[in-house]
Amino acid sequence: MNILQIFNKVPYPAKDGGSIAVTNLSESFAKSGNNVDLLCLNTNKHYVNTKNIIPELHKNITLYTVNINTDIKITALLKNLIFSNRPYIAERFTSETFKSELINLLQKNKYDIIQIEGLYMMPYIKTVRNFTKTTVSFRAHNIEHEIWQLNLKQEKNFLKKIYIRNLTQRLIKFELSFINKYDVIIPITQRDGNIFNNSGNKKPMHISPTGIDTKKYNTGKQDFSEIKLFHLGSLDWIPNIEGLNWFLKNVWKKIILQHPALTFTVAGRNAPKNFIRQISKYKNVIYKGEIENAVEFMHKHNVMVVPLFSGSGMRIKIIEGMACGNVIISTPKGAEGIPAETNREIFITGKPEEIIKHISCLISDKNKAEQISFAAKQFISVNFDNFAISNKLLNFYKKYIN
Repeated sequence: MNILQIFNKVPYPAKDGGSIAVTNLSESFAKSGNNVDLLCLNTNKHYVNTKNIIPELHKNITLYTVNINTDIKITALLKNLIFSNRPYIAERFTSETFKSELINLLQKNKYDIIQIEGLYMMPYIKTVRNFTKTTVSFRAHNIEHEIWQLNLKQEKNFLKKIYIRNLTQRLIKFELSFINKYDVIIPITQRDGNIFNNSGNKKPMHISPTGIDTKKYNTGKQDFSEIKLFHLGSLDWIPNIEGLNWFLKNVWKKIILQHPALTFTVAGRNAPKNFIRQISKYKNVIYKGEIENAVEFMHKHNVMVVPLFSGSGMRIKIIEGMACGNVIISTPKGAEGIPAETNREIFITGKPEEIIKHISCLISDKNKAEQISFAAKQFISVNFDNFAISNKLLNFYKKYIN
């Protein structure tokens, strides 16, 4: 198969959930003998020198990039607010140069599937339709407007609140405007799939969670002689900040009184300065910032805390942590899309007293920690193997190739 993937940033190195979702699938497609063209915007915020990336790519993957400045500009924002009905956050990814490169690829190559990664690249579907009859797949990484509904809920500034309310309403209309414009839709979770169906989707759907190469994570047995709590995730993502503040206030302040030697390490990129100052006030909380090697970090710590209460899609860091043998303690929202059994392969609860109980149990019962760790690794190897997931998706595509 010849596959074209379109994404709004260069997903290498794969450090965030969206990038991991794209690269893992690209590499699995390629390893299965398919040819993959990956066309990406190279934003100044996440700029990548592709000369360092291309030599590392699988031989069946060809990377094409177009530079773009997606910085928020007040003049452009105001112009958008007055003269456009599209959300500015999406309009920033519009590029005539990118459109020309897309047309060039469509005219030069014959594709079996064109997979559009995420909502913000869906406006380019019009260009795709004008130049090819190839089957178009919309891979929906999450429900975008839900994130901004959270921003609206948290914003205190009156003027910003008005703008975010307007942006959220535009995003809802923007998402709905693409319903059924694709040929097939690929949500990451069943919940997101249900939302699309309730919004009017009539096209064939295949739920395809993000898989991982389990061999990369299975680097040895976890040591639970000392419990080391940690959180690893993008700290410029509001749901993570919201969840961590909740955990520190409602769980950490209490459990540190019971277990004064316990530590909690917070790692992730782009943390706001006020958040760093805030968590530094808590006893035994260690801020690490961006981690160079996530797998190595997860093997040096052993209990991952994922206190999420909003957002959509799937938390890939949970999948990676379970593959490393971490014991995961997550809220129900954090574990969404991961059908693991609580108290067997994972701990799932949003109640502070239950989280404290689970942590105390792990501290006092090393065998229990090892049992959960072993079950978690087995669960991931059976349910989230990247090769198996991509093969199921390829078989689905074969039914709908034009």
